[in-house]
Amino acid sequence: MLDRRDFLLGVGCVGAVAGAEALRPRRTLALFGPEARLTELVPHRWRGWQEGGAGDIVIPQSEGSLASQLYSEQLARVYHADAGDGANVMLLIARGGVQSDQLQLHRPESCYPAVGFAITGRRFVSIAAEGAPAVPAVALTAQSGDRTEDILYWTRIGRNLPRTTSEQTWGRLDDALHGYRGDGVLVRASALRGATGDQFTALSGFLQGMIAALSPAARLGLIGR
Repeated sequence: MLDRRDFLLGVGCVGAVAGAEALRPRRTLALFGPEARLTELVPHRWRGWQEGGAGDIVIPQSEGSLASQLYSEQLARVYHADAGDGANVMLLIARGGVQSDQLQLHRPESCYPAVGFAITGRRFVSIAAEGAPAVPAVALTAQSGDRTEDILYWTRIGRNLPRTTSEQTWGRLDDALHGYRGDGVLVRASALRGATGDQFTALSGFLQGMIAALSPAARLGLIGR
């Protein structure tokens, strides 16, 4: 005879299985087209900026590492201002396929300390580009020895633009509740700080110009709808 405890345990197990099944994504939301390539989507120049020069871009990745599993494609370029003044801007864009609990986009708050930097400043900002909705982003300062790097970045996972790991987790849960999993991208611009002060104004202008110069397909992939 089935006692009450066994009955409740059975009901709980059935409920857990049903809940897991309800949260199992059945569709994939990929905002990048199947043939899309970052090298073709991101312009080599736009108003006030052009690719060129060299820079020491922080890309914490090694063969077989988690980072190498996360991203199906990475783009690393250095841009300088047409006017010839100011610091070079280092652009890193990392694109990944369907994001899961094990494979989520790395944020600079994690990857910079992993290679010896300390995060000395962090705040939330928005990047408002012409003809596009404001993009929620994060401004960071990272320091290692005598190198101070100002960083401005955003992430897109599925239809969400999370600024924290908790927002990232809840966004993925919300997507799962709607029956799908999304692809992801991290867009990061950084510049070495000089004697004139921080580089956030330059970084914001750089990213505003890039967004405005993107094609509709590239804009969809990088910032969503």
